Amino acid sequence: MVGIGLYIRLGILETPTFTRIIEERRIERAPVIEVLKRHPKLVALTALARTGQQGPFYIFAAFIFTYGTTVLHSSRNLLLAAVMCATPLSAVTTPLAGHLSDRFGRKRMYIIGIAAIGVFTFVYFALLNTAIPAVVFVAIILSFITHDMAYGPQAALIAECFPARLRYSGSSLGFHLASIIAGGPAPLIATALLAWTGSGYSVALYVLLSCVISIAATIPLPDYTNRDISEQPSYEPPESAVLAEASSGG
Repeated sequence: MVGIGLYIRLGILETPTFTRIIEERRIERAPVIEVLKRHPKLVALTALARTGQQGPFYIFAAFIFTYGTTVLHSSRNLLLAAVMCATPLSAVTTPLAGHLSDRFGRKRMYIIGIAAIGVFTFVYFALLNTAIPAVVFVAIILSFITHDMAYGPQAALIAECFPARLRYSGSSLGFHLASIIAGGPAPLIATALLAWTGSGYSVALYVLLSCVISIAATIPLPDYTNRDISEQPSYEPPESAVLAEASSGG
């Protein structure tokens, strides 16, 4: 898998914006440190914005096996088959959601997707609780579709928040911090809630809270849909440099 990924990556051209930065020799030597110094708020907001997508994904893709086998007494093979069928479907619905975000706005599409996840999760557990194999199968398929509505526009929304010099590091930090604070703990929290309450609806409330946090963090984010992001300032000089230039009359 690493070899395949490397082969694909080496064949992908850099963006014109980044190519220009390389030609102008304006590559940041310590981009992670620089983005944390200059854009800590954006890093935090993008991480929190992923909460309503990242956490629920692990509920839909991992916790379902715990819930399905222990509460619904469903066949593990049925659950696995449903997840396996939903996965290739995501190869269609995810880019479709990204395409729709090009037309209607990244932030708008993302918020709609997160809201859909928060609302649908209650329907999801209602469908699961029927314990009817066909209904359980459909519920799992639909859960991935609502997730993909947010996942599709997410990469562009987060990446475009940061200036070109720091875009890779800034978006990576925000993206992967969410895996730590939202994705990883989600199945553990869901399992603990189920053990405590005995109801899947407590997990749905947890997902809803995650979605509220996500929407609250997304609203302040900039939206560069259909705008030339190469026009973003690729570097903001330190305040000391600005003062020095001003004092010298430059």
